[in-house]
Amino acid sequence: MAWIVLLLASVFEVIWAFSMKQSEGFTRLGPSLVTLGAVAASFILLAMAMRSLPLGTAYTIWTGIGAVGAFVLGIALLGEAANPLRIVAALMIVGGVVLMKLASPQ
Repeated sequence: MAWIVLLLASVFEVIWAFSMKQSEGFTRLGPSLVTLGAVAASFILLAMAMRSLPLGTAYTIWTGIGAVGAFVLGIALLGEAANPLRIVAALMIVGGVVLMKLASPQ
């Protein structure tokens, strides 16, 4: 169950990162409120997952999914660059997340 909670926390991390970009420095109310709500949900769910998952594992996976998710949304929805070096960097993050999960005792 902790892994599902961690995955959900990671999804909320992607949501808050994307909505923070959309808030234009917290000058737009709607995206700003989404950001604050998603941040709260993400942190609460991360804390719940950390009740049974090791700190290093939970935090690494949470940030890795958040980083790659934000990267993908930036490319798909915001027209950000998808050059080969950026893609390789994202794949390396995914590889690190997978290795962290495989190395986890849970």
